[in-house]
Amino acid sequence: MNMMKLMKQAAAMQRDVERIQQELTTRRVEFSSGGGMATATVSGDGNLVSIKIDPKVINPADKDMLEDLVFAAVDGAIKKARDMSAAEMKKATAGLALPGMPGLG
Repeated sequence: MNMMKLMKQAAAMQRDVERIQQELTTRRVEFSSGGGMATATVSGDGNLVSIKIDPKVINPADKDMLEDLVFAAVDGAIKKARDMSAAEMKKATAGLALPGMPGLG
């Protein structure tokens, strides 16, 4: 009897995880570097959506600085997306660490 209850809970958890994964594809996080000079937007499933660069920073003589700003913005946005995804999955699984599940194992 307990096994049946456990199986039902696991199936419900799986539906919740699938729903959250689908919802994360539509959610967005942003991260800016250089005081807003470069901003990256990433979807909740970790895909880079856009990069915005303030025209004031576009200086061919300082290509390295622009690359650093873009890198920092993209890296920060990806980390925010991972944190958001892990937090949502943690809610769905009641904090269970499930091996093989992104952000959970």
